[in-house]
Amino acid sequence: MHVFRLSPIDSDGDYQACFGVMRELRPHLADAAAFAAQARRQGRQGYRLLAAWQDDQVKALAGYRLQESLLYGRFLYVDDLVTAADTRRHGLGGKLIDALREEARGQGCAYLVLDTALGNALGQRFYFRQGLLAAGMHFRQPL
Repeated sequence: MHVFRLSPIDSDGDYQACFGVMRELRPHLADAAAFAAQARRQGRQGYRLLAAWQDDQVKALAGYRLQESLLYGRFLYVDDLVTAADTRRHGLGGKLIDALREEARGQGCAYLVLDTALGNALGQRFYFRQGLLAAGMHFRQPL
């Protein structure tokens, strides 16, 4: 039986322990120290990181922020959601989404919101199974 515990990340050592898993989602990240520094900077703007640990190994992550907009009111935005390739199929993504829903409700949020790539069919299928519904398209332009 696999035992996992969820806990927020708040130390540089913990951020660095998250690097390998985060890099599976964000392969452009160069090194653990730079990732930890960036996560700390984002933390000053409200970014939080929740990790699923198995013993002393990070196996899944959810990066998120509490925000407010005219469209959604107060909401929780999921920036990053990833499970280590060797640990998929253990329900960690669902556990993280459940924890984020609980956090959002506790913070008085009306919605949980995330974006995913149009080509991410497996991710989209997972999100539908979790009860999330597609509500729009995300546009961007390099500057």
